Amino acid sequence: MNDKSGTDKIADDTQFVHQEAVAQAQALIRRCSCPHGFLAGPDSIDNYGRVWGRDGVITGLAVLMAEDQELIKTFRKTLFTLATHQGPHGEIPSNVGFNGGDKDKISYGGTAGRVDADLWFVIGCCEYWQKTRDDSFLEKMMPVIEKVMFLLGAWEFNNRGFIYVPATGDWSDEYVQNGYILYDQLLYLQAQKSYRHLLTHGLNREQAKLTDKINRLTRMIRTNFWFGENGHRNGTIYHQELYDKSRKAADRCAGRYWLPFFYPHGYGYRFDAFANVLASLFGISSPHQQEIVADYIEENILPGKMKLLPAFHPVITPDDKDWEELNVSFSFSFKNRPHEYHNGGLWQMITGFYIADLAERGDVSKAWKSLTDVHRANRMRMGGVSWSFPEYVNGRYFTPGGNRYQCWSASAAVMGYYALTGKKVVTV
Repeated sequence: MNDKSGTDKIADDTQFVHQEAVAQAQALIRRCSCPHGFLAGPDSIDNYGRVWGRDGVITGLAVLMAEDQELIKTFRKTLFTLATHQGPHGEIPSNVGFNGGDKDKISYGGTAGRVDADLWFVIGCCEYWQKTRDDSFLEKMMPVIEKVMFLLGAWEFNNRGFIYVPATGDWSDEYVQNGYILYDQLLYLQAQKSYRHLLTHGLNREQAKLTDKINRLTRMIRTNFWFGENGHRNGTIYHQELYDKSRKAADRCAGRYWLPFFYPHGYGYRFDAFANVLASLFGISSPHQQEIVADYIEENILPGKMKLLPAFHPVITPDDKDWEELNVSFSFSFKNRPHEYHNGGLWQMITGFYIADLAERGDVSKAWKSLTDVHRANRMRMGGVSWSFPEYVNGRYFTPGGNRYQCWSASAAVMGYYALTGKKVVTV
């Protein structure tokens, strides 16, 4: 007779919920697969029914963790689609659309180009090769990657190590930050590590100068985006006067979390969830900083009702000085009302990376709680159907927001689940 305890039965039931949710997520990823790669979503709303650089790579990282061979082939197609449509200076498309027999519709961004498409592309190529050891892929892709890396170096502008990102130039393309954005610098650092790995392990080329550049960029990020304890700065403060003035003004966040960006007029002080998660996941944060940020997230950022991360915190309201700028920052229609979209909307996609970081740091209990809420969000009803995989969840009312059937919302469930089995998002 099977005489399981009540605790064991609860554990079994919970595991069943996760398995069902991951199966639903993988089914949507398959639905978003096309001969050209991963679509951001299966519906042709706005520009979601296209192969995206950023979305496609994030989805690809999740399927690499799941070791789903058919979907890994689709990831390869995604990377080749992006490479085939590389711009004349090395630009990787933000997205590529295919409309029957019509000419391909290629976008490198809106009012400004998308910097992070290039960064995710390099990371994705490296992680794909690391998993598959597909040398024919590497041979064809290296000239493309080398053009990307040259372009990224040119985007440093003043040749001092950080890339300059224009407003609307990355994933938060309808939000109000620009300049030296932490999220992009972290991806730039990881892209350089990925590039070095491909050169040294794929092509057997030593890269001492690139290693020096990586080490310096690491120090620069730690110096310029964390206003904590004083210490020896190793000559890596980007602009001394700007740094000193901004540090004095940062009393509410100094030493509590990584700052989101700075530009010639000062620093931003809102909490950028994606950047703070990546700072830990990519090994920039010290164990002490990881603990401080984890406490801040738990005490100030995560809602009690649903353990999903907002894109940014606190929200911008019509009474805030940033509202006027935010109110005119959109492509098709205004999405950033308080607690929606980038302005305090809760994102399964970001939370997937957060779960992976929690798992890697051994905080398994919190990781499972957030993964359960990713599933809750993905299961929400939109248009009369459940498992709608909404783009985000309203941060006040906990209702589904944005468009449904979002591929990277599904990827969050896959990424989080396999991270809790010991798989890593980035292996290099």
